[in-house]
Amino acid sequence: MRIAVFQGAPQPLDLSGNLQRLHQQALKAAERGAQLLVCPEMFLSGYNIGREAVQQLAEAADGASAQAVAQLCRTQGIAVVYGYPERAADGQVYNSVQLIDAQGQRLGNYRKTHLFGELDRQQFSAGDAPCPLITLNDWKLGLLICYDIEFPENARQLALAGGELIVVPTANMAPYDFICQVTVRARAQENQCYLVYANYCGNEGEIEYCGQSSIVAPDGSWLALGDREPSLLLADLEREQVREGREAYPYLSDLRRDLHR
Repeated sequence: MRIAVFQGAPQPLDLSGNLQRLHQQALKAAERGAQLLVCPEMFLSGYNIGREAVQQLAEAADGASAQAVAQLCRTQGIAVVYGYPERAADGQVYNSVQLIDAQGQRLGNYRKTHLFGELDRQQFSAGDAPCPLITLNDWKLGLLICYDIEFPENARQLALAGGELIVVPTANMAPYDFICQVTVRARAQENQCYLVYANYCGNEGEIEYCGQSSIVAPDGSWLALGDREPSLLLADLEREQVREGREAYPYLSDLRRDLHR
């Protein structure tokens, strides 16, 4: 499966502009043979926009924006993962990501479970459920958001359930380059799975994003790595690499589950 990652500067509060930009990037990715396009955290609204704006822009998982994304997926023939502020039925607002396939079907929606600092906590409620595995083009994948990947338990849970690919929209900022350079590679290698990390670049208010989006192989090597400029990364994933990796490094089968609950 060919994966595309869009790294760009945020366009805060510009819902229509971000939907248009998503359409443009989906077209470019599809023309280059990608089957899945991954965008950063809170892509539709911007991340550092404040509680009031989050409340105003939040939508249901099947709301107008989801319908617009579904239409562009059908038009371009590509699946999309994008971040957005989700308003739940009970009125709570979550930092969420959604996966819509190339037929416009909503395959999965995940709410960020590990909130980062006061910025996250002032804007969102924390999700209370791990991501179930999602099947896309016969691949088993899981969704995490930004800070979630910094807790090894999250990635390990997905891998133990059979996950072959972990998709992580993020809004990682300076000075946390270490996460881009080391942590995401370690998570891929220790679980012998592919990992896709889609970050912003540029600035949003006082935040400076550190870019360095990546597509990482099960051995921890970079298949694609961005710098601090806007880019569209692409890489081909091969399921056989997951199987071979888990045979060579049998962490999952050798794990003493009786000791680690």
